[in-house]
Amino acid sequence: MRVPLRWLSEYVDLVLDPEELARRLTTAGVEVGEIIAAGDWQNIVVGEVVKLDKHPNADRLTLPTVDIGGGEQRQVVCGAPNIAVGQKIAYAAVGARLIDGHSGEPTVLRKAKIRGVESQGMVCSEKELGLGEAHEGILVLSAEASVGTPLSDVLGDTVFDFDLTPNRPDLFSVLGIAREVAALTGQKVRDPSIQYEEKGAAAKGRAKVTIADPDLCPRYVGAIIDGVKIGTSPDWMQECLTAAGLRPINNIVDITNYVMLEMGQPLHAFDYDRLARHHIIVRRAEAGEKMELIDGSKHTFTNEMLMIADAERSVAVAGVMGGFDSEVTDDTKTVLLEAANFNGPNIRRTSQALKARTDASTRFEKGLSEHLPPIAAARAVKLMVDHAGGRAAKGIIDEHPGKAKEGRVTVTMERLIRVLGMEPSTARIREILSGLGFGARWMPPDRFVVRVPYWRTDVSIADDVIEEIARIEGYDQLPTSQLRGQIPELVPQPRRDLRERVRDALANAGMQEIITYSLTDMESLQKVLPKGELAVTPPLRVSNPLSRQWEYARTTLRHALLDTLASNLRGDQSLISLFEMGRVYLPREDDLPNEAEMAVGVVSGREPDRWGRPTGDAAGFYAAKSRLAHVFSALRLTADYREATDSAYLPGRTAEVFVGGARVGLIGEVHPQVAERFDIGREVAMFEVDLDALLPHVSEVVHFQPVSPYPAVEEDLAIVVAEDVPAARALELIRASNLVANVSVFDVYSGDPIAAGKKSLAFAISYQAEGKTLSDADVAKERRRIVERLQRELAAELRA
Repeated sequence: MRVPLRWLSEYVDLVLDPEELARRLTTAGVEVGEIIAAGDWQNIVVGEVVKLDKHPNADRLTLPTVDIGGGEQRQVVCGAPNIAVGQKIAYAAVGARLIDGHSGEPTVLRKAKIRGVESQGMVCSEKELGLGEAHEGILVLSAEASVGTPLSDVLGDTVFDFDLTPNRPDLFSVLGIAREVAALTGQKVRDPSIQYEEKGAAAKGRAKVTIADPDLCPRYVGAIIDGVKIGTSPDWMQECLTAAGLRPINNIVDITNYVMLEMGQPLHAFDYDRLARHHIIVRRAEAGEKMELIDGSKHTFTNEMLMIADAERSVAVAGVMGGFDSEVTDDTKTVLLEAANFNGPNIRRTSQALKARTDASTRFEKGLSEHLPPIAAARAVKLMVDHAGGRAAKGIIDEHPGKAKEGRVTVTMERLIRVLGMEPSTARIREILSGLGFGARWMPPDRFVVRVPYWRTDVSIADDVIEEIARIEGYDQLPTSQLRGQIPELVPQPRRDLRERVRDALANAGMQEIITYSLTDMESLQKVLPKGELAVTPPLRVSNPLSRQWEYARTTLRHALLDTLASNLRGDQSLISLFEMGRVYLPREDDLPNEAEMAVGVVSGREPDRWGRPTGDAAGFYAAKSRLAHVFSALRLTADYREATDSAYLPGRTAEVFVGGARVGLIGEVHPQVAERFDIGREVAMFEVDLDALLPHVSEVVHFQPVSPYPAVEEDLAIVVAEDVPAARALELIRASNLVANVSVFDVYSGDPIAAGKKSLAFAISYQAEGKTLSDADVAKERRRIVERLQRELAAELRA
């Protein structure tokens, strides 16, 4: 929201320079996102259009002659439809810095011939001057502006562009910002006048308001102004609106916008004579009801959208936008002014569904005070009487089915001291709260009863009031103190600890972590799961998905890893290794889904050489297994791999992962057909680990095992076994020996001279005893036992 300081100064004295004021506001929680120096224009002055000729070569262009003072006149080429003789305009000479009306980028005005006629400068629009987004017509200045005066002296101002939080609807107004400034600088707020003379007939009896759905409209205020004359609004009002980013339209519409920005209460002006039977009905829309809005858009409404209707038809979408058939026109003589309070969430849903987010809906959706409509209505009526020639009807129509109570909060000194860590004086507390508009009454011996001002809908409990004291006093002024009380005991979270240990291990193995959405679509799941599985056990569907892309809770992470891999593939064969830690949601009948914690990784590309060049073999099963082995090593676990099959993996290159006899995961090379569904044209290896299945096997306590002071004896052992015997089984039998400290496979071979159907497995074995140095005889004896065990269990033969 943009707030011009010139406008702000009408309500509070600004005693700080803009930079310091912005800093104070930001530290108090009212963030100034940008300070805009509107009006730092060079070579731009006030000009007057003294002559207007047609362009000889273009029907839509004109040749205005502009008096720029000092007896000088300039002819320019202009395409604006609203230019006319006698207007005061902003004239930019060659060399002026402007905003390009089409691209929005800064530019320098240069000499140019347009359709054969030289333009000696430019007549500027709001957008070209950086004052707004309007570019269709030129900016028309006040008739009182002096020709030749630098534009910066006429329109120059400093504008604060605020980044406001949604819990403070009161700040979406110039008056709300003024209250903050007053509290921070010790000044007084000057409320705008809402007093006017009532010369018209009584409002009651001339119009009727019926609230059919009070749950969506707690209050509706209507005021009638007769004899209005539609015209331009005062120059000062147009300048305020323009600086705040709104385009002036006419005096009635400008007044409603002005009061909305001033007080934060959206208003709407109806043409009283175009309302059937002068009856306003606030009701839900009928399903399929249609209406054209004032911006020309046509919409169909649902019965959850709130409408403003007359006795025959809808005339506005409540809190969003008025209808075309009841808007104020140049022929309007009597205005019925609406100031209402609507249900915030309903207005937000309606504006989003209609794709019609407006300044009004932005304010209503944040929850405005029910006390604000009559005050804002009185302010607007006064301005219409003063600047539209209107006569205000006696009284207003105020339908308020559920009266809003005044907010009161009790704040004890004990709670205040505990939260702030300091004890401000009662005088300082009263000073801060009164500066913000709160009433504070001291109730001996230890508490304040605080009256909450009507505009502060965000304050309801004691800590809300204490926060107000803290932010105005200054968070940087609160003392630093040691924590008090007993530190809570550590609550073990083994599941979380395991997740972090696995995450660290995979990162240490050189893998990159990704984070994807837990929602997906059916098509993505079908790419990686067996055909028909989703029909038998459908995934959990979200009741109100944002889009079809986020419709179902994922039951696997496979699709997310492969989709991310496909997005990161390059033309070369560089190694890409990714992993994700996340939950999958496995449906259970008549129960909430099982939220299983998974770790899934993919590896693809060629292993790099020592210089990082992808010159090695394509990463496959063993590349993925090496990353997984790093995890199990970090967890001090031993994993076994057993051949398995899965529709997403390549047969013969897939294995189940077991720890302590329990299945904890799956590893293998992705089936080429599955990879092709993700437009991946190269080998991919993937592993999946169920952390919940792994958790029981992870020891929380690490036991120290002393290093043997006696040397190890290392030797190799080669055996010949059937091709279907897994090396892991042989490793398991060798490790069963008490003297084997370590064993690993270093060679697998099949072919001549090994017999057909056989393979050779070579192991590096390290023998070591805890109590003595092993002799050759000890090692030979243990070797014979191992060989006998292998022969008995696997029908193995020693390789000559």
